[in-house]
Amino acid sequence: MSFVNYSSREINTKIVYYGPGLCGKTTNLRYIFTKTNPQARGKMISLATETERTLFFDFLPLSLGEIRGFKTRFHLYTVPGQVFYDASRKLILKGVDGIAFVADSQVERMEANLESFENMKVNLKEQGYDLERIPYVIQYNKRDLPNAAPVEEMRKLLNDKGVPDFEGVARSGDGVFDTLKTICKLVIIELRKGK
Repeated sequence: MSFVNYSSREINTKIVYYGPGLCGKTTNLRYIFTKTNPQARGKMISLATETERTLFFDFLPLSLGEIRGFKTRFHLYTVPGQVFYDASRKLILKGVDGIAFVADSQVERMEANLESFENMKVNLKEQGYDLERIPYVIQYNKRDLPNAAPVEEMRKLLNDKGVPDFEGVARSGDGVFDTLKTICKLVIIELRKGK
């Protein structure tokens, strides 16, 4: 649920990067942060425990324009990948406007991808959201690894709805901004429908 700040003439939106542990959510956000103009982004805040890494930062991409005279600010979050942090995942999903699901392309991680995707749907439903009504994209990350599953197989497992999807190598930035730009565009389209 986007938040409108009338005094600053901004629409604040929330995009959550969801996926299994160590799939590349954090790497995506770090890459975006380092490659974004410092004047167009806020501070990166990292909340970390021994096993959990959750990141937050916001940025204002000037190229995405305005909606009825309001600038659009995107707040990007990652959820912890580990299942035992499910309460944190639920909390981070609260107020979500769009989701980038990051899947780990390694063959041995297919079950973890499916488990995380199903967990995302359950957590959204518990919050009163329907994945059918929330813009989302999928990134098949770690495409550079020798044990990467074929993209066609990953699509069959994770993308039966035919949402936009991208191959990625977050460490080098491949597919990172394609994923981000597409989910931002989809969120803006939804905002325009409601305004």
